[in-house]
Amino acid sequence: MKVIVTVVEKITSEAHIDIPDDLNQSAIKQHIVDRYNSGEMVTDMNIFQVDFESISARIVQEHSSSKSASIGEVRL
Repeated sequence: MKVIVTVVEKITSEAHIDIPDDLNQSAIKQHIVDRYNSGEMVTDMNIFQVDFESISARIVQEHSSSKSASIGEVRL
């Protein structure tokens, strides 16, 4: 029997970055988004928490004579 397991995770990451002191709230948001989009922040990211959103398994049973498969799905 073959089982295909799908895990959906929600990852919470934390980055410590330095930003200029004289920015307003809108400029701080834009600065953070720009750092993230440019890839500068990715290397600084440390994953400190992972929550499982869902885990599911598909059971695949192959029939040797017809090469077809019957599939059932189970939520864990």
